[in-house]
Amino acid sequence: MNTKLDGQIADGSNSAAASQKAGSQTDTLDPADLAGPRRFIDAISPEQLVPDLARKLPLEFLKSQCAIPLTLDDGTLAVALAEPLNIEAYDAIVSVLNQPCIRVVCPADQIEKAISLCYYQTAQPGFDSDPGREKDASRTHSNLDVSSVQTWAEDLLNVAGKAPAIKLVNKILFDAVHSRASDIHIEPYENEARVRFRIDGVLHDIMTLPCEQVPAVLSRLKVMANLNIAERRLPQDGQSRIKIASDLVDIRVSTIPTLGGERIMLRLLDKSRAEFALDQVGFAADLLERFRRLIAMPHGIILLTGPTGSGKTTSLYAALNELNCEQRNILTVEDPIEYQIPGIGQMQVKPKINLTFANCLRHILRQDPDVIMIGEIRDLETAEIAIQASLTGHLVLSTLHTNDSASAVTRLIDMGIEPYLISSSVVAIMAQRLVRVICPQCKTALDAGEHTIALAGISPNDKLNQGPFYKGLGCENCRRTGYLGRTAILEQLIVDDDIKAMITQRCGSHLIEQAAVKKGMATLRDDGFHKALAGITSLEEVYRVTADTIKIEQGMA
Repeated sequence: MNTKLDGQIADGSNSAAASQKAGSQTDTLDPADLAGPRRFIDAISPEQLVPDLARKLPLEFLKSQCAIPLTLDDGTLAVALAEPLNIEAYDAIVSVLNQPCIRVVCPADQIEKAISLCYYQTAQPGFDSDPGREKDASRTHSNLDVSSVQTWAEDLLNVAGKAPAIKLVNKILFDAVHSRASDIHIEPYENEARVRFRIDGVLHDIMTLPCEQVPAVLSRLKVMANLNIAERRLPQDGQSRIKIASDLVDIRVSTIPTLGGERIMLRLLDKSRAEFALDQVGFAADLLERFRRLIAMPHGIILLTGPTGSGKTTSLYAALNELNCEQRNILTVEDPIEYQIPGIGQMQVKPKINLTFANCLRHILRQDPDVIMIGEIRDLETAEIAIQASLTGHLVLSTLHTNDSASAVTRLIDMGIEPYLISSSVVAIMAQRLVRVICPQCKTALDAGEHTIALAGISPNDKLNQGPFYKGLGCENCRRTGYLGRTAILEQLIVDDDIKAMITQRCGSHLIEQAAVKKGMATLRDDGFHKALAGITSLEEVYRVTADTIKIEQGMA
């Protein structure tokens, strides 16, 4: 094991002197300190990190030896090692720090994340507790040499010799991942470019860039996504992958030409945070049990509806993950494939070579599938093949872009599908939205005002008006937003005999919805308010995502 440190360890020191000093330092340590009850720690908290000490050691050394100095809860200085017998690395670190340190063992992934944080100076990436802080390019440049994003080809955490544009891009990506952002928007205007992150479904201003830096940043992002850096007149799409510590993040890149210049949007897909379990989606207990019975059916179509970004794909992946077993042959057609699920055959749509949803489905039906997932039904041809697949003994899961569940029937009829085929094939339609979850550390109860109650469409005599409701006040844990994470609100429309008759008679979506509500269907608004009463989300958040389902007259009362 080579743990030799170069001249970066200390000014004027060499490796021989460092080794000699390490030997003399370890002789002064009490052997009992090396094997106490604190010998193993399962996690490293940010409070235990000492960035100033970590930066005294070369980055490559810490990463190669998987070791880092830290403080324990009682203030004791320690060296965390992934390999407990790596005494040479321990001796070298103690020599550089010139302080007594005990030895502890920690999982390698925790040490990698700690190294990443120590070589990044901002404690709260992307946000700052000081509202007067200037988030400009000059502030950004002070931290450029400590970014910690890496690709498969090279380690971008070690950016000492990198160009400023590369360092700036790395910092933006690092900020976004550690802020749990789903999207990065870089929007150029006449004199500057604005960088915004979408966190929990809401955009936040992060920083501004001088206009002279924008071309270099865009070129760097294009290189990462294998796009043509010389083409600025036409939209382009690409993809990339980065690694932060042990976390892999896939990036989808899209550029469009605008008046101020090229605008670029990056969709971040953090595989380490992907949760594909039905009990994590946000189902109420009765809805979850009913949905599990639906996806266990041998044939039929189950549709998920909602606007872009409402979590439809995540719910589909959760359903497929539950169905995934050796007895079933599951195939998907997606555009794009967001996450890879072992044991499931996933096809990527490629319109440039005429590999469309419809063409993929034709070939999939020859592969003897039990379950088929279609990323989206966009046209008549795809809808017809999906219906034929369901009528010939296949379970089909797919999505539609409609505002509620009942509108999916109208959408299919508008595509040209005969109503009798819809009633014969579709077994259930589920609409969903994503609402932000109140931060548990700053959640507080409050009485909603009369205006908020009326605006949200609640009748004064409604039992939902009995409260209390809850709200997040904002804290360091949630970066002053009051919310941390998201969950789904859902409505399930079961296509029973009465609903089938209404579909065949071409009844309007509002009549179908009224009939379903009389049969006990909880609407998106109802599910949202139950979650608000339970303290999961706020009343304002429910109104924000369900405003299109509430009559305007109720808000004007």
